[in-house]
Amino acid sequence: MAISFSCADLDFELVDEKLKKKWISSVVNHYGMHLGRITYLFCSDEYVYKANMKYLNHDTYTDIITFDCVEGNLISGDIMISVDRVKDNAVKFSIPFERELSRVIIHGVLHLLGYKDKTDTEAAEMRQKENDALAMLDALS
Repeated sequence: MAISFSCADLDFELVDEKLKKKWISSVVNHYGMHLGRITYLFCSDEYVYKANMKYLNHDTYTDIITFDCVEGNLISGDIMISVDRVKDNAVKFSIPFERELSRVIIHGVLHLLGYKDKTDTEAAEMRQKENDALAMLDALS
């Protein structure tokens, strides 16, 4: 099991890293899967935008990009998170930054677990799974 957090082009420190690792592991186990290696890279909007263009050919800003390296039931991947976008969304939705960041952190894991969010139905299911995972975080806190 290896979950790592790092920063690319900004000064950012994740609050309660140990709790986040325990939570992510719990969510993966909850779905009957095994935790492999998940790396998180916290970045600026521009950094994520450039990666979105380069690797996915998407000309849009986004809060998260998930690169799936899952093999069977071993959950692994690389997740890029735009701290700028998370801050903006926290303001937009009138929620604390840390809560929105936790939602985005687990959103990437849910993608690795096979959940999609392209259709309205998929997005609604993803939101419910995020809420369930956030309740698990609250229980661990």
